[in-house]
Amino acid sequence: MAISSSNNDSDEVLSEINITPMVDVMLVLLVVFIITAPLMTNSITVNLPKTESTPQVQQPEKPLTLSIDANGLIFLDKEEFPIQFVEEELAARKAANPDIRLSLNADEAVSYGVVAKIMVIIERAGIDKLAVITQQDSL
Repeated sequence: MAISSSNNDSDEVLSEINITPMVDVMLVLLVVFIITAPLMTNSITVNLPKTESTPQVQQPEKPLTLSIDANGLIFLDKEEFPIQFVEEELAARKAANPDIRLSLNADEAVSYGVVAKIMVIIERAGIDKLAVITQQDSL
């Protein structure tokens, strides 16, 4: 008795799906959407009428600059002030503008004690928005 076994695989159905073409199409669509998305605008073009009572947008006010040069001279916006009158002037400017901002520029030759004294004067004048200006060190 002879048993013949046939190993003919040509009758089997291919059960795997080749997804490579589908991935290619999806990547092309993704690239198209990435490129075209910034070009789309969601606004309507409108020509607004002109009126005389349109409120003006207020620009942020430039901060007051207090500078101390290498000789210890104190300047408020390029105007020299003796140290005994700085607190009075700062308090007057704070009264005129409660939201005043101050930039402190001190020369590197000025001693720490002078800068600390000026910072105390600024605090006593009621100014709480203070920026100490420095230069970036190039290492």
